[in-house]
Amino acid sequence: MSGKGDPPAAAGGSDPYEVARLIVLQRLSAAPRSRSELAQTLARRGIPDTAVTAVLDRMQDVGLVDDVRYAEAWVQSRHAGRKLGRRALAAELRRKGIDDDVARRALAQVDAEGEFAAATDLVRRKLRSMGSLSPEAKMRRLAGLLARRGYGAELSRQVIRDALADTGAGESIAAGH
Repeated sequence: MSGKGDPPAAAGGSDPYEVARLIVLQRLSAAPRSRSELAQTLARRGIPDTAVTAVLDRMQDVGLVDDVRYAEAWVQSRHAGRKLGRRALAAELRRKGIDDDVARRALAQVDAEGEFAAATDLVRRKLRSMGSLSPEAKMRRLAGLLARRGYGAELSRQVIRDALADTGAGESIAAGH
């Protein structure tokens, strides 16, 4: 076995197309995958390029591999669950081998209001655990959090300013203290 329960590639005369098909089906049964991820998995297992292309083309033809659907589901899940901003989502899609045009279309479902709401929710939840920190420290930490999650500077400033104002902590920052 190659690892993680996959059928061995090129095992004693095994048909590489059948081995590739089994690996792809096993991977897809665990979780949706992009075409690029599946191609990388098959290449690591020593499957010939011709078999990789043929099997992935067939899986795409029957709808088991669909990067558009995958990207849309990924964006929706990661934006709602992890509260990631568009930049972070775009970076994740790139790492998964999703075409830039497909990624752009998937990211279009994250509108400005949705991104603002997700960032606001993230900041409010984090603020609850920041207790006695100074407003300046809260602002720095929240800005770092939002930057790591892929939110732009202007949106981050607005969300943090609003959240700190709601807690009364924003007044000392606005006054320059």
